[in-house]
Amino acid sequence: MNLPNWITLSRLLGIPFIIYFLQVPTVGHRWIALSIFLVAASTDWLDGYLARKLNQVTELGKFLDPLVDKLLVIAPLLLLVELNQIPAWGVFLIIAREIAIAGWRVNPQLSNSTEISGASIWGKIKTTTQIIAIALLIAPFAAIWTTLGLIIFWLAVALTLISGGLYLQQSN
Repeated sequence: MNLPNWITLSRLLGIPFIIYFLQVPTVGHRWIALSIFLVAASTDWLDGYLARKLNQVTELGKFLDPLVDKLLVIAPLLLLVELNQIPAWGVFLIIAREIAIAGWRVNPQLSNSTEISGASIWGKIKTTTQIIAIALLIAPFAAIWTTLGLIIFWLAVALTLISGGLYLQQSN
């Protein structure tokens, strides 16, 4: 287990705290949840950078990184559904795509590959858009920011489906 993989796993530690603070979404709790979310999300860049810089890219890291990203995105999205900030069907589309691609990625018979592939540029744009949307929806900003967060959420849903379709097309 190398340093980039430990950093990837450290992102998991923030998820229970994000869930806890969004369960009772006071202004203070939202700021704390947002801070934890942004710190955890920023480690996604850090672990990838270090893995490439230190020449420590591993199959385990290529598997764990997107899995942890999915958990970091799905947990606050589910709480935002519970808080009636976003519709469940939008989150369902994101979760369905993530599960389908994760299964496709690890099944060599489906993907015509014996190696786990890393994220494409479309996958990275999708994840970044999801993170921005979640951050805006968690933050206790004025209504205009919430509206912007919803617009970016729907953009994230679209990019999630597009990147999934492109991934399936490219892997065949």
